[in-house]
Amino acid sequence: MNPTIAAASVIAAALAVGLAAIGPGFGQGNASGEAVSGIARQPEAEGKIRGTLLLSLAFMESLTIYGLVIALVLLFANPFA
Repeated sequence: MNPTIAAASVIAAALAVGLAAIGPGFGQGNASGEAVSGIARQPEAEGKIRGTLLLSLAFMESLTIYGLVIALVLLFANPFA
């Protein structure tokens, strides 16, 4: 493999994982904080809030996993090599 392509793939993989983790990280923190404040304001709705929170956290985490998949493709099954 060309060393330039290998270096670019490693940098792209690092950027893919890093950038894919930033957005969901902020989103998960914001969603969790809002859920806690919602439960504090309305304790009887805890079950519905918690269920919705867990579902949305799973969707946000899938975005990070997509970035990991792209990074693994760039590192091990490089289409540019």
